Amino acid sequence: MALVIAATFVLAVQRSVPPEGTAAEPIPVAAPADPVATAPDSLQDRIDSLLADKAGYRIGLALADVSGDAALTFGDQAAFNAASTAKILTAAAYYSLVEKGEARLDDPLGDYDAAFQLQAMVNQSNNDSWLLLMDAVGYPQLIAYASSIGVTYDPEENLLTPADMARVLKQLYAGDLLNAENTAELLSFMQDTNNEDLIPAGSQAGIEVFHKYGELDGHLHDAAILDYRGSSFALVIYTENAEGMEASGQADTIRELTGLVEEALFPPVQPGNRAG
Repeated sequence: MALVIAATFVLAVQRSVPPEGTAAEPIPVAAPADPVATAPDSLQDRIDSLLADKAGYRIGLALADVSGDAALTFGDQAAFNAASTAKILTAAAYYSLVEKGEARLDDPLGDYDAAFQLQAMVNQSNNDSWLLLMDAVGYPQLIAYASSIGVTYDPEENLLTPADMARVLKQLYAGDLLNAENTAELLSFMQDTNNEDLIPAGSQAGIEVFHKYGELDGHLHDAAILDYRGSSFALVIYTENAEGMEASGQADTIRELTGLVEEALFPPVQPGNRAG
């Protein structure tokens, strides 16, 4: 994925919501007549400055407007071990089989049914549920599904770029992957998860966050949809400490980057209003 850095770059923002019928109802107010979010020139400089201060580990960030083709990438855009963020891809692949009549949510899977395992995999990041669902989809089919939505992915390697993950989230939230009911259900699993300490903790009051974190052997990631007054963006932050263990500053970096991005995209939201 080529690095996209523009001297003057404005992210086109229109009304962008999940398909009609989404139970999560993430949009707090009607979309304004004019865009509420822009990416000013200073965003590049501010992120570059922060990344320079965090040179002890790899950091890659991708930002994509759900309603359009605009995208920005920062830092390291090579593939990372995606850790548990890739569970969103597995979930979407299984739901797609359900929609084609090739699987059911009440199919037995382990000690429970597929619906239980989907929620446990995404909301609680249960790895046993992930293995069961990947086996149910089938590795070749999971590779083919990822390719069909424009992502190169091998579950045995579990590698994704930040831009790849942003593409998955963008299509999910726009309703391009699943029907309204399944989109709503999957998004509901991406709130009030068993780890709200990364992007949600760095996010500001009034911004709706749907996310999936990942944590493995020095990798600490979060991949989220941020929604504020009809403006919706995918924000993916991947970090890796080459020493193979999580560094104390990785979580802080994810929260700091979240704050920088939100202040740039959503000018009405001011620093100091950040949720605790």
